[in-house]
Amino acid sequence: MTGINARVADIAEAEAFLAANPHIHYIEVFFTSMTGVPRGKRLRRHELLPIYEYGRFLPGSILVVDTLGADVEETGLVWEDGDADRVARPVPGTLVPAPWLGEDAAQVMLSLYELDGTPNDLDPRHVLQRVLDRYAADGLTPVVACELEYYLVDIARRDGRLVPAPAFNTGETPRGTQVYGLPEIEAHGDFFRTLWETADAQGIPLEGAISEFAPGQVELTLKHKPDALRAADDAVMYKRMAKGVALTCGVEATFMAKPWSDRAGSGFHVHVSVADKAGENLCAAEDPQGSPLLKTMIGGMKDHLADCMAILAPGGNSYKRFKANSYAPVGLTWGVNNRTVSLRVTAGPARTRHVEHRVAGADANPYLVLAAVLACAHHGLTHRTDPGPAVTGNGYAVAAETGAKLPVNWYAAVDHLDTSQVLRDYLGDRFVDMYVKVKRAEQARFFEEVTDLDYEWYLRNA
Repeated sequence: MTGINARVADIAEAEAFLAANPHIHYIEVFFTSMTGVPRGKRLRRHELLPIYEYGRFLPGSILVVDTLGADVEETGLVWEDGDADRVARPVPGTLVPAPWLGEDAAQVMLSLYELDGTPNDLDPRHVLQRVLDRYAADGLTPVVACELEYYLVDIARRDGRLVPAPAFNTGETPRGTQVYGLPEIEAHGDFFRTLWETADAQGIPLEGAISEFAPGQVELTLKHKPDALRAADDAVMYKRMAKGVALTCGVEATFMAKPWSDRAGSGFHVHVSVADKAGENLCAAEDPQGSPLLKTMIGGMKDHLADCMAILAPGGNSYKRFKANSYAPVGLTWGVNNRTVSLRVTAGPARTRHVEHRVAGADANPYLVLAAVLACAHHGLTHRTDPGPAVTGNGYAVAAETGAKLPVNWYAAVDHLDTSQVLRDYLGDRFVDMYVKVKRAEQARFFEEVTDLDYEWYLRNA
């Protein structure tokens, strides 16, 4: 490790990689901005070692660009700041081959710092680390796993419309819902085979695949880790890898939250437990509801779920996913072995007891999702928050009857975050202020666009 920060990769890592991979000539360096879109540069082999020696200088404004990469002047990091540089430094363990870019290509993740070496408080990796430091101060370690749903879609559009990817073995476009269908997985066997091989090459703990609740929709799980920051790194690298591998197979992978109005949306489920210094699961219990500590974590997650929505559902399309009886939660609810609630204590042996947070969309930034979820869990366990009784039966009906619903309106969600004292405490005032400004700029840009739907609804009916 370098002297400037123990979280920065040592140059020896790069030297060993180059020595072991003489065929690598190109390296893509990238970081993840607030919106979760990887951004960076493609460099040549001789440019890699200097990044490990003194970093790569990048304008701070790129941390707060919108989803399309446009500046958000309201942040004050464009003209008022002189578009000043920060320094990007390599993340340990992320210099890996990127075979979908070619056999001569690799990639490495970066994280941004101020010029004096202080972690930049707008970098999502550092925002998550800030939350993890709170756990470490209490002698606790979050153990997490990320579970992402997404669609494989045809690169070509049919009459301008998005369609599921054709089967590799038959060429047919999938129709109907075949949840857990094996033929649907076999139809894209080449994709999964290459995906797993690439995951192994990158050290990403990718597990089994299932066919999900719509044609072309799949889900793969990343293994539980007692290192939430690395788990988020894995999720970011996995999304990038899945998109790249899909293109080499002649299809696209999309993590858009709701590609079709009449089909299931794609979620990002986060599995969370907490371990003590000895590595023992403090959520474990013979009681299916989990330990008392797990219940307080759920209480914190439930109480502040509305505050998190702008992070869990970051864009205009995100909110189209939340619909009753769709496997996307809509209420401030928790339960045991129940997929109709937002916070599900899973089935399984007592020692594996944990909660599955089911609200985030696949379009969300993994660093910020984990930061928000873990912040609320920590607030709950430190304040011994009571989650109330577990929901049994239909959680959608309970949410409708009680009115305890999520804010499934983009404007309301951003307002909730802006006024959340808990998330400001954990994520930082400056981060929340900047995130809110970026999202309000996105809202203005999104809703000023005139779409085909505007013409269909209002051209003759207004």
